[in-house]
Amino acid sequence: MATKEHAVIGSNIKKIRERLGYTQDDLANYLKVQRPMISYIETGERECSFDHLERLCALFNMDLADLLEEDANAQTLNYAFAFRTNDLTSTDLDSIADFQLVVKNYMKMKNLANG
Repeated sequence: MATKEHAVIGSNIKKIRERLGYTQDDLANYLKVQRPMISYIETGERECSFDHLERLCALFNMDLADLLEEDANAQTLNYAFAFRTNDLTSTDLDSIADFQLVVKNYMKMKNLANG
């Protein structure tokens, strides 16, 4: 059953996925689900698990709060990396997400150290 929250999250996932150049197949491989599940999530017909939300946030280089934000203008997305997404494997996507998390944590530590 679709809820408003599912629709907001799904819509945000779709917008960000398209902005970053990922396909539904890319996300399905990364999350280890079937492609139709990504379509159901993006249309709000299915709930996205917390584990999947966390993994998507790592891949998209964003905080969970931004993914849940109903007002797209209030999102504070940081698209730090632009690259071609053709022929990326789920291992490539895992590596990208891990790297972005390392950079994000480094920047937080640097900001804390600088006061």
